[in-house]
Amino acid sequence: MAEAQGFAYAERADGTVVITHHGRVAGTLRGGRAAQFLAEVDDDPQLVMARWTGNYRRGNERQARGHPRNRP
Repeated sequence: MAEAQGFAYAERADGTVVITHHGRVAGTLRGGRAAQFLAEVDDDPQLVMARWTGNYRRGNERQARGHPRNRP
């Protein structure tokens, strides 16, 4: 899987964390979720931000379309 790029985050004074992707807001975390994110982001920031925003599943959508659970 290719490494995610273009993510950045900013921690606000009220404890809110705003995650951006190429300058656009991709997610806002508050409270306990923000604290969890900040504790985890030191490992691999780009991958962690991609996972927290849901922007990490690329390339498997075509395979998932044929899965029995996703058929009408």
